[in-house]
Amino acid sequence: MSEIIKYEDDVGETLVQVLDDLRHLKHSLKKLTLSELGKSLCIQELDTAIYKTESGIKAHVEEYLKANNQVLVLPVIEDLERKTANIPKWNPALESFPDVCLQRREFNGLSPEERQKEALTLPLITNPAHPNNRAILHRKFGIPPPDLQKRSTNAIKHSRTITGPVVSIQATEPKGLHSQTGVETEMSSSSSFLCSLIQHKAATLHPKKDFYSSKFGSMNPKSRCQKQIKWEIDPEFSQERTSTKHTPPKTPPPSTTSKSFDNMEGNNSLFPKSSQNLSVPVHVNISKHTFTIMKGCINSMETDFCRFKHSFSLCWSSVVDALEALKKLLRDFAVPLAKVSGERLVEFSQGWDNEWRKAPPVMSLLSVLENWEEVLDLVSRPGQRFKGEGGTEAAAVHIQSCWRRYIARTAYLRLCRRKWAVETIAISWLMHTQMCRVRKALQARRFRQLENYRSRAQHLAANWKHIQSSKRTIIHIPSLGYSQNHRQNLKNFDVLQNIQIGRLCDIRDENVDVIYVCPRHLENDILHYYTSLLKCDEATKRDDTGTRRFVILTPEAVDYFSTHNMCLSSLLKYSPRTLRRIRNRIQGKQAYIVGGVAHRDDLAVADELGVPILGPEPAVAQLYSTKSGGRRIFAGAGVDVPPGQGDIYSINQLHETLADLMTQNMSVQRWLFKIDSEYGDRGTAYCDICHISCYNWALQEYHRHGPELWNKTKWIQESVLNRYLNEIPEWLARYARPAKTLCYPNWACFLKTFLGQGGVVEAYPPSDSITNLTVDLMLEPGGEVTMLSCGDQFHSSCQLDAVGSTVPQTSVCPETLHSICMRVGQACLQRLIIGHVSVDLATFLNRNTMEQEVWAIDLNLTYSDQLAMTQMLLMMTRGTLNCSTSSLEVPTPIREKSCDLKIAANPPVVNRYAAISSNLFHSNLSMLYHNVFLMICRDHGIGYDMKRKQGTVFALYDSSERCRIGMITVSEDLQGALVTFAQNLSVIHQEISQSKMQGETNFKELIKDIKDILQMTVQNKLRAVVDKDAA
Repeated sequence: MSEIIKYEDDVGETLVQVLDDLRHLKHSLKKLTLSELGKSLCIQELDTAIYKTESGIKAHVEEYLKANNQVLVLPVIEDLERKTANIPKWNPALESFPDVCLQRREFNGLSPEERQKEALTLPLITNPAHPNNRAILHRKFGIPPPDLQKRSTNAIKHSRTITGPVVSIQATEPKGLHSQTGVETEMSSSSSFLCSLIQHKAATLHPKKDFYSSKFGSMNPKSRCQKQIKWEIDPEFSQERTSTKHTPPKTPPPSTTSKSFDNMEGNNSLFPKSSQNLSVPVHVNISKHTFTIMKGCINSMETDFCRFKHSFSLCWSSVVDALEALKKLLRDFAVPLAKVSGERLVEFSQGWDNEWRKAPPVMSLLSVLENWEEVLDLVSRPGQRFKGEGGTEAAAVHIQSCWRRYIARTAYLRLCRRKWAVETIAISWLMHTQMCRVRKALQARRFRQLENYRSRAQHLAANWKHIQSSKRTIIHIPSLGYSQNHRQNLKNFDVLQNIQIGRLCDIRDENVDVIYVCPRHLENDILHYYTSLLKCDEATKRDDTGTRRFVILTPEAVDYFSTHNMCLSSLLKYSPRTLRRIRNRIQGKQAYIVGGVAHRDDLAVADELGVPILGPEPAVAQLYSTKSGGRRIFAGAGVDVPPGQGDIYSINQLHETLADLMTQNMSVQRWLFKIDSEYGDRGTAYCDICHISCYNWALQEYHRHGPELWNKTKWIQESVLNRYLNEIPEWLARYARPAKTLCYPNWACFLKTFLGQGGVVEAYPPSDSITNLTVDLMLEPGGEVTMLSCGDQFHSSCQLDAVGSTVPQTSVCPETLHSICMRVGQACLQRLIIGHVSVDLATFLNRNTMEQEVWAIDLNLTYSDQLAMTQMLLMMTRGTLNCSTSSLEVPTPIREKSCDLKIAANPPVVNRYAAISSNLFHSNLSMLYHNVFLMICRDHGIGYDMKRKQGTVFALYDSSERCRIGMITVSEDLQGALVTFAQNLSVIHQEISQSKMQGETNFKELIKDIKDILQMTVQNKLRAVVDKDAA
């Protein structure tokens, strides 16, 4: 090793001396003057200097080549703090190696066959990576393979083998003279390179991993271009190595060649250096053969390239292909400067020598560069390809391909759109035709159901008297067939449909069996309560099978559509098991259906069961159950109605109609607005006329002309009408209020629904004392009208919200009420309306004439809640309600009968009064079970006395929420019934409420309204006494 260093120093000194001699010679030649041109030059001195220089160079070159024949492998330069690892090497005696060059010259004397065999064998000898290389070397040249078993154990334990090409060590030039000297690289013999390849093959011992097999598009530039480091140790050392953590080797210090390139890079860098530290691939082997490619071209006379070419001359044929591909890549992308690592290029060429079928991947080629990051950044720039060799043609090809792709893509998308359109049209047409078939089938089915309904209605009308006098089964379906929007906005819709559970009390007629379809599952406590309640009747007591005369069925569809708020008829329609049970119970019996709010599914259920419906057709019911339809029936019946106008659908029509009504009815203080499709007070709003600014002036004009002239002459009203038209929009926007803000929070929401669905504008009765009453009529199929119930309403928070009533009514003369009801009933029969009808009336005292007036204000073509509670009342009292005389007659209680008086055939009767309500709400009731609630009421003396026929009866609706109940109080007079009702509400509220938890309830407003009714009752009694005394 010391001799090599010595020879390297001698060569360096010789080259420096030669450079000095040449410089001195050049300086001497420049000193020639014009005067000396005529003399002859001393050429002998010049020849002597040149010969001296050549002799010195030859002598030192021969000494250098002799010392360079021995190939040595330098150890890896690592961190000084770490222990230096000895690299195992195989160094056989060089004398045993024959001269390969001499044997190559002997090929000329071989036969053609032997020459062909030697020509095929020679590439395998020069390729150390080939698996047959060792065997051929041993057979041809007698070079034995390395004996790895004889290696020293100590040397193995501390050695690390690094994969990669190992080349012969070249002479190192002195620092600073590398870029100045123009001397070519010293030539080494082919046998020395062969020995180096053999030593490299023995050192690696393992096949190399193909690092360049991945594609350019699927590689990460940072991770896939880095050189992978492979540490290989002896199996004996494997256990010791597994216990320690693997730490990658640190980057070795740069060599002289790399330093020269660093100096060049500082001047001719491709890009400005970034402030961020980029992750550079770590290579264990130090590149000894680095050369530069400038603008895709290599200077073949460059010292570094000549040295690289000479060192790898035996495998140069494979290196040339990779080098040409790299040069082409650099020319194509106009890379100004690329630094190539010779060792990586050779390794790359050996790995791809026999596998190239097409150009190698770009990332694989760039991995052989020292400045691969800068080159990759440049190559990755958009449009860089078009700046290099053939860039114009590539740009033209790219533009043409983009344009053709655009044309093809556009045509493809157009075809896809047309195909999609064709498929959409085809599917739409198929669905349209299918929907048409289904729609026609449904229309045909509904038409058939309607025809069956009409034929059964005719049979029911013809045999009604016979059916009423014989055994029959009534199927009660308390369905609320409102529109879907209304049903979705109602909370606890199933409880609202179950409020009419009092229909069970129809079994008080011995000829009647009841099938009650319940909209929700009832628990055992409610079933036991109603079973006990229905046994109180004497008719059921005498009948041992009384409990079997009624049955409560719940459709199974309730479990499947629990959140859809479907009406009970629809649920029953989709419940085949329940329909089968009903069909089995009514088989061979007279039966008919009593529904609720008419729905078209009622016809489907009736057609499925084969029974008639005691009610109008759904279309007829929908037409006349609106507010405007009720006014048309009242007008046809010739009864008094409030001043107003129906069928209003536009804002201008609303303003003009309201202005005209206000002008003609100056005494009206409040105007009501009712939505056609709503029920009760949900769709009602009001506005007081006192808030309009021109009302006082209009009232003065009215009094100035007088009532008679005012009503007869239209031109007198014109000025007031125009004034009203101007002020009504602002008046309504500021002062109109919905009756229930839970349904419609403000006037704007109410007006939108009002104009969308149509509505009615009518006057509120012009009086401070107004009594509303409800009359339930039975329009028999035979053409007769029967009054089933009548009662005076009492209200809660709003005068328009009816919560209950007092039965019988006492506010209107019975004859007057009977006359009004008969006329309304006949008007309904003329319009093919049969079944149960409820009429709402309002009575008040006219200030001008001081006479009582009765207005018909609403018509409901359904079975009312008041009628259901009245049936329970009649069940408990075993009495009859005579609406023609407005009296509730019950049998005389037992305590009032005389012991010595014989019982007559018709026992005497006494009158009773009742206060009923089906919509009592208290949120705290949900905290008590029904049996606990009844026990609390019993402890406070709230109950019903069967012997005295007075007391309190409750109606229970559900077992889950338990927030709503119904209540009936019966007393000997009206005042006693109201007082008992109010006391019961007060006691219940105190028991279930606390000072900090009052809950939501309508008990308080109801108690307040009952107190006002009691005061009015007392005043009426005093006035009646005064009038009687005065008479």
